Amino acid sequence: MELRQLTQFVAVAEALSFRRAAERLHMAQPPLSVAIRKLEDELGAELFERRGRTIRLTAAGQEALRTARRCLADAAEVRAATRSAAQGDSGRVRIGFVGSATYSLLQRLLPLFSKRYPRIELELRESTNEEMLSMLEAERLDVGLVRVPTVRSGTVQFEVIERDVFHAVMPKGHPLAAQRQVSLKALAEEPLIAYAQTKVPGLQAMVMLAFQQAALSPRPVQEATQVQTVLCLVESGLGVALVPSVSARFASKNLVFRPVRGLPASASIGIAIAFHAENETAAARRLREVARELSHT
Repeated sequence: MELRQLTQFVAVAEALSFRRAAERLHMAQPPLSVAIRKLEDELGAELFERRGRTIRLTAAGQEALRTARRCLADAAEVRAATRSAAQGDSGRVRIGFVGSATYSLLQRLLPLFSKRYPRIELELRESTNEEMLSMLEAERLDVGLVRVPTVRSGTVQFEVIERDVFHAVMPKGHPLAAQRQVSLKALAEEPLIAYAQTKVPGLQAMVMLAFQQAALSPRPVQEATQVQTVLCLVESGLGVALVPSVSARFASKNLVFRPVRGLPASASIGIAIAFHAENETAAARRLREVARELSHT
């Protein structure tokens, strides 16, 4: 049984006339009559009582009509859902993100995207750069909001969405907090909370590069993976740190953030949307388009 047969049967049942149904279906009447007879043979029951030019539904035909309408409605829904998903208007996007993306980017991106595409489900997962890139390559994530620069390459591509600079952070009451700007030389003389090389090699490399280009040797005393953890260690009095400036937005009042004097231009950081171009879904592409809009504003 085909959807075409059900469409023909419903047309005849609603018109109670082979001639009018044929006109509605834009076909000749004899082939329509033959098609209905074949459908009855296939079902093993008469769907219509035929009395000359007058026809009416049998009890079996009335039951078949209810089911046929439901089947056609379901088929139309399948077509609409498939078309919507193919165009990126519905579906699901699995998003990984670093913790510092919650300071600004996610708060702007998610409401805008959900308003524009309410039928796309978002599945969020906080993670690290390395984990997200592995999950993207394994197709367990659709996009990742990662901290850049990152030392990993491969099949994953990147679009920078949010650019930032390092700021120095120290506990309130720290001697350096009295300065409007802090030099790298002054920071090199303090205990430094650094980033774990195995987990966030990009951030760790940029911090070390900034000191090296100034011919300075910092004194790392602790390592952390997430920016939020770095801030907690600084607040605990264990040292100072270089962190993305956006992290000051929701930081503790016990912390002081200062611009860094002499920071090389090469120490550029930010957040990028990482994606696997070969396996990108239409819904994931929609998310990337909205993120790109935000980067331009």
